[in-house]
Amino acid sequence: MPPGCELKLRPGRSRMSRRNLHPRSNTPVAPMNLKVLLPFLVFAEKAGVSRIVAETREGSFGLLPHRLDCVAALAPGILTYETESEGEVFVAVDEGVLVKTGPDVLVSVRRALGGTDLGHLREAVEREFLTLDEHEQSVRSVLAKMEGDLIRRMASLHND
Repeated sequence: MPPGCELKLRPGRSRMSRRNLHPRSNTPVAPMNLKVLLPFLVFAEKAGVSRIVAETREGSFGLLPHRLDCVAALAPGILTYETESEGEVFVAVDEGVLVKTGPDVLVSVRRALGGTDLGHLREAVEREFLTLDEHEQSVRSVLAKMEGDLIRRMASLHND
């Protein structure tokens, strides 16, 4: 670290407690409430979340309690959150949306898998979320044919 950039903590304070202070006023910031929603159920609901890391098409980004409200389109990947009681927790998520409003963070995704082994979760993302299953591929193919047929018919009506 360059000189003068060291993190100076008072005795008895951990680095974790430093994260929960507002960067300008050094006053305590209330932790976040995280809710991971699937189409038909609530996958996880956690209070006291001190940080969240999510993946988008542009890369990973982190959320701390004092961050301004935001919305992000999530890519299939690993969602990481940290609480005082559980420590760092990993969740494999499919495509979805993250919305932060005040202390509440809602993550709405198509599918999610929990686990403790980061390697297995990364493999699950690649195996289950990044590859389209045969049924979904056939549905997309049929839809593409229907769209093409509709455009051809509309073009022929326009020319008549």
